Amino acid sequence: MKDRYILAIETSCDETSVAVLKNDDDLLSNVIASQIVSHKRFGGVVPEVASRHHVEQITLCIDEAMAEADIDVEQLDAVAVTYGPGLVGALLVGVAAAKAFAWANSLPLIPVNHMAGHLWAARLVDELEFPLLALLVSGGHTELVYVEEPGSYKIVGETRDDAVGEAYDKVGRVMGLTYPSGREIDQLAHIGKDIYNFPRAMIKENNLEFSFSGLKSAFINLKHNADQKGETLSNEDLSASFQAAVLDILLAKTKKALAQYSVKNLVVAGGVAANQGLRERLAEEITDTKVIIPPLRLCGDNAGMIAAASVCEYEKENFAPLNLNAIPSLSFEVSKE
Repeated sequence: MKDRYILAIETSCDETSVAVLKNDDDLLSNVIASQIVSHKRFGGVVPEVASRHHVEQITLCIDEAMAEADIDVEQLDAVAVTYGPGLVGALLVGVAAAKAFAWANSLPLIPVNHMAGHLWAARLVDELEFPLLALLVSGGHTELVYVEEPGSYKIVGETRDDAVGEAYDKVGRVMGLTYPSGREIDQLAHIGKDIYNFPRAMIKENNLEFSFSGLKSAFINLKHNADQKGETLSNEDLSASFQAAVLDILLAKTKKALAQYSVKNLVVAGGVAANQGLRERLAEEITDTKVIIPPLRLCGDNAGMIAAASVCEYEKENFAPLNLNAIPSLSFEVSKE
């Protein structure tokens, strides 16, 4: 049987990434050009800056990914690309590059949902069994997704306001931490104590929805009130209390979803899946369902995950025409149940 090679491109936010995947899970290359240094001074991603960096890096990343994979263009079977969700300008750079590459080399073009990519990153480390449930947690998304079979995604619960990663960055900014601050808060949380009774919004409600805006506001109000009084609060204890509330919410909703849906795997993916506290709680509290979490190198945005997600689309011949456009608000279907 002939080997299959897919070139994948990811430019949804502030990482320019290109990967080459052989067959289902043999990742030959996964080049990532990060822009964190450029955005740190602004405390967050500046869309125009991100787009310009993608333009500068995309062809270099393609060349490097192909060289690292040690294959020729003639061996490629398809080109996959993230077309949403994400920053529209950033997405357009990747989509334009993928379309040009596909057209120039007479290759089919595979459109990939960025969130499907995060989910399928787990496939690069372990076999997925369906049906499965996915907890997707990142800077822009917090959602529970039921996957009956490859390519079939239904959101069964999602945040009504802030995404969990977004909340981490906002409270990190208030504490004076550098962007992105999720990793530092996680480290501080392991040192401090949960001494502040931050709210766990909707935790007892009989649904699978999330809310983090109240928690974020409670944190900011506590910190600002202390600053106005000249009091100094421990960043370690603040982080421990904030993270405890976040993890209580995520675990409670995930357990409810597992009770409602009979699944073989729980996939936890996205940038926040790198959180050590979350990984520890999952290992302690979810023991009757196999939990699959991508390694740290595959939790953030990367083209390897886009390549992995493109395999089932390739097998279904779900190819896009060359007028494919970016869809910044692209979303999975929301379950009506």
